[in-house]
Amino acid sequence: MASNYTFRVAVSLAVALLAGVMWTVDIFWGALCTALLPIVLYWQQKLYRHHVRKVLFMLDAIENNDNAIHFSETENTADARLVNRALNRVAHILYNVKSETAQQEKYYELILDCVNTGILVLNDNGAVYQKNSEALRLLGLNVFTHVSQLNRIDPRLSSLLANCRPGDKLQMPFNNERGTVNMSVRVSDITVRKEHLRILALNDINNELDEKEIDSWIRLTRVLTHEIMNAVTPITSLSDTLLELTEAQASKEEIRNGLQTISSTGKGLLSFVESYRKFTRIPTPEPSLFYVKSFIERMVELARHQHPNVRATFHTDIAPNDLILYADENLISQVVINLLKNAMQAIESDKNTDKEGHINIHAYCNEAETILIEISNNGPAIPNDIAEHIFIPFFTTKEGGSGIGLSISRQIMRLSGGNLSLLPGKETTFILKFN
Repeated sequence: MASNYTFRVAVSLAVALLAGVMWTVDIFWGALCTALLPIVLYWQQKLYRHHVRKVLFMLDAIENNDNAIHFSETENTADARLVNRALNRVAHILYNVKSETAQQEKYYELILDCVNTGILVLNDNGAVYQKNSEALRLLGLNVFTHVSQLNRIDPRLSSLLANCRPGDKLQMPFNNERGTVNMSVRVSDITVRKEHLRILALNDINNELDEKEIDSWIRLTRVLTHEIMNAVTPITSLSDTLLELTEAQASKEEIRNGLQTISSTGKGLLSFVESYRKFTRIPTPEPSLFYVKSFIERMVELARHQHPNVRATFHTDIAPNDLILYADENLISQVVINLLKNAMQAIESDKNTDKEGHINIHAYCNEAETILIEISNNGPAIPNDIAEHIFIPFFTTKEGGSGIGLSISRQIMRLSGGNLSLLPGKETTFILKFN
């Protein structure tokens, strides 16, 4: 009974009432009963503090994720049992709320990791509160806790993200170990727990820009080839007919020579235009599974056969050894052969005749399960002012070159769901990326 709340309240009221009565009867007994009041109140407060300690103990256990906490519901007094049952219910409810909140946070993190847009949440000091795997991939980082870490990649990028403000729409190209990224940034903000946070949406728009550029060139090429073919075809046909009519007329030798010139020029122009029509007539890829190792070995042998006089040593590294690629093998072979041909020509053009050429081919699968094939050579590096234009159709620095090899190669990779890019560095390195 000592812990019964009702009993203690009754005793406290009785002592207070008795003290009031005794003051009217006898001063001594009134003073004595009044002196007992603090003791009775302390006795009452002790029970209150006992229950408060239980509540604090329960809150500490929940904060430390201790879901084994349980108060006895079989104590002697009904009041104690009632309080313990109430505390157990509250502990159960709070633990469930905390568990559901943690599950929702995990759920939202999984959703963020599934989107193709990089998401960064920064405070005004540049600390990273949240990021998804796509943001880490775009930035080329495995661990990212503060924007200052971007200084080792590109100080301009670090400054851009640190100083961007809500409503900004920014764009900036930069290079990381995975290649060139042309990144767009959209900024919004939110206030959480009285702290201002910025939400950054990151996207690599290289593919988007490449597709728009290539589509524009394709449309232009189709128009040009159509118009030229329509104009030249009747000219060459008429020239051939007139040549036949004038073959027996020696007195018209000048006419015959002129018609021959028209005919040969027209046929040359037709051949010239036909080579460019290939750029707009790449067949739809028909992908299948094939081993990268045996494929690369065939490409190397073909390159050696086509350029037997070039002093070049091939080094291949396929990891894993049984790496499999799902793509159109015939179309991808055109891309690889073109890159190997360019590498051989670069080595052949090197004026340092004592230098032996090296062509390295490295195929591997990265953390995102993307297959990449890197083809590099130690020939003369491509100047920066030229590197910006090498994928533009009809752009060439080679005498007699058509300027469509790399354009067609990038178009094939785009149609195959991948990309072809030039990696900046001392050696000329092209990367075939298969998503």
